[in-house]
Amino acid sequence: MENINIKRVTLRDINQLQNIGRQTFFETFSEGNTEENMAKYLAEGFSIEKLMEEIKNENSELYFAILEGNIIGYLKLNFGRSQTEIKDNKALEIERIYVLKDFHGKNVGQVLYDKAIGIAKEKSADYVWLGVWEENPRAIRFYKKNGFVEFDKHIFKLGEDEQTDIMMKLKL
Repeated sequence: MENINIKRVTLRDINQLQNIGRQTFFETFSEGNTEENMAKYLAEGFSIEKLMEEIKNENSELYFAILEGNIIGYLKLNFGRSQTEIKDNKALEIERIYVLKDFHGKNVGQVLYDKAIGIAKEKSADYVWLGVWEENPRAIRFYKKNGFVEFDKHIFKLGEDEQTDIMMKLKL
């Protein structure tokens, strides 16, 4: 897909971040989860307070994918102590790459992913890692295609439900 612009998210973008965050999370996970657990996670995980902290955190960076003036996806990266698990200064975590369902299969995820790898190289990271829900085969295929290998599993809590994430990494 041509003409996708990547833009760093700032505090001025907080409402758009909340909207794209909630919408893409809902589209990705609502089928496999209860309404209660989804509602709780969408309220807490994408609250304005939490998103403000994420934007202000100097060890995290967020980016929008924009097509014809519309935000169609976003990326969240963590470095150093902000990483959700491995607090390795030589690593970069891709915490989120989410794309609106209407734009799946149109290379948007790849554009965001390429941005993440570019930043990892700028920061001289040795490797990039991420966690992906074991019941998200599309995402797992995407990362394997890009050279990631599985190295561990961890538990992600969505409301009351404990889910298994496959942890994957790519040496740079």
